[in-house]
Amino acid sequence: MWFDRLLQGTLDTFLMVGVSSLIALLLGIPLAVILVTSSKGGIYEAPAINRVLGGFVNLFRSIPFLILMVALIPFTRMIVGTTYGVWAAVVPLTIAATPFFARIAEVSLREVDHGLIEAAQAMGCQRWHIIWHVLLPEARPGIVGGFTITLVTMINSSAMAGAIGAGGLGDIAYRYGYQRFDTQVMLTVIVLLVAVVALV
Repeated sequence: MWFDRLLQGTLDTFLMVGVSSLIALLLGIPLAVILVTSSKGGIYEAPAINRVLGGFVNLFRSIPFLILMVALIPFTRMIVGTTYGVWAAVVPLTIAATPFFARIAEVSLREVDHGLIEAAQAMGCQRWHIIWHVLLPEARPGIVGGFTITLVTMINSSAMAGAIGAGGLGDIAYRYGYQRFDTQVMLTVIVLLVAVVALV
């Protein structure tokens, strides 16, 4: 019985983290590219857009996850039809992960040698070509490292989400470990979470 619950909790955690992190990857990289290219001196300089997007990223990065999750309850209900369970947790996890990863990716993109961009411009490369063949390839190691950090952060956040009804290992730790004072369950969940992080 415990094995089945722990297995289901682990699968739920993988689902929450996997879906939210994948969406954050797909949204975060374009957001980071826009933040870099629209900044002063960028290849698509647009200060107004940069300020709006930068404000959005800073706002959602500054809100603690539990508060964000509660604040997004009406939006979550509108999107998935419920505020409980794995899919309900995917919405706030995604909204938390996207600006977090976008900022890390932005830093990696800004570290690309500007001389490479100038050289590409001097050769007559189009701006999208510079993004696709210069910026992103050069920033790839930093982006991959940033995505790994995002995954670990999302595992931590999914455990917190589980404690307030999202399911997963956090839910098992709270309901059976904390509320029933079952130390064995609590330690097992901790070991599983450490193992999941180690896999990343």
